[in-house]
Amino acid sequence: MEAQLQVGFYRDKCSAAESIVKNEVRKAFFKDMGIAPGLMRLHFHDCFVRGCDGSVLIDSTPKNVAEKDAPLNVITLRGTEVIDSAKARLEAQCKGVVSCADILAFATRDAVELAGGFSWAVLAGRRDGRVSNASETIDIPGPFSNLDQITQSFAKKGLTQEEMVALVGAHTIGRSHCLHFSDRLYNFSTSSSQDPSLEPLYASQLKLQCPRGRQGSVNPNLVVQMNLSPALMDSSYYADILLRRGLFKSDQALTTSLFTARQVKAYAVNGLLWQDDFVRAIMKMSQIDMMTGIDGEIRSNCRVINK
Repeated sequence: MEAQLQVGFYRDKCSAAESIVKNEVRKAFFKDMGIAPGLMRLHFHDCFVRGCDGSVLIDSTPKNVAEKDAPLNVITLRGTEVIDSAKARLEAQCKGVVSCADILAFATRDAVELAGGFSWAVLAGRRDGRVSNASETIDIPGPFSNLDQITQSFAKKGLTQEEMVALVGAHTIGRSHCLHFSDRLYNFSTSSSQDPSLEPLYASQLKLQCPRGRQGSVNPNLVVQMNLSPALMDSSYYADILLRRGLFKSDQALTTSLFTARQVKAYAVNGLLWQDDFVRAIMKMSQIDMMTGIDGEIRSNCRVINK
């Protein structure tokens, strides 16, 4: 299937395809730079369920709860409106030609370029899936995972531990809801309310941003920045981890093995090395189990399966 993907896939079919997507991403980015991590997360969550087939974009129906409404996604996924805008323009210009899955792959590349200044050539030719079930999001690694769990989740998709460490560097931009790490502040274990791997001053700052209410719980709508440069796609994420300022349990878990800790240190001091490895890893990730040729369909509306 990979052989059917190619750079410039739409050159003869819809020559403006990539520029139209880039234009929509650019417009959205300059209104809200948070669209960059949103689009990356959409692509990641799409590829980890049934491959990179645009199934994360499908809306739920009375008879089916779709991926986007799974507990892991329902309050955190964003950026679908950018895909919708690009799709509408592409349908007007090249009806039935450009898949939603490819639009998402292009948009992710464009978002990274706007946020970090580096880019890559996107292999295209994906087809759109016709199935989207919330129950299938179970393989997506979450913020509470330990190193073994994250590594196994990526391995199931054909990605190595080295590629996993490079890809999670995407956490260098964006923000997180407090509920995704509040257990590290208030309810870590039976012997310690606060995660001892969390740098104390950083933990104090997070508690100010994510205070407990009268019932002892944290407001699920509260958010914090992932790091001090939440709009810049750089390797500061890895420097934060070395300072024990990884926001998620899954982030700080990268220091729990000598092998991954060594990679974290290398990226912390050499941002270009991380960029190169990230590009190779995301290009590989974007080819997970996708459909090509006559499989699947080209959705006319990314939210709805064709009738």
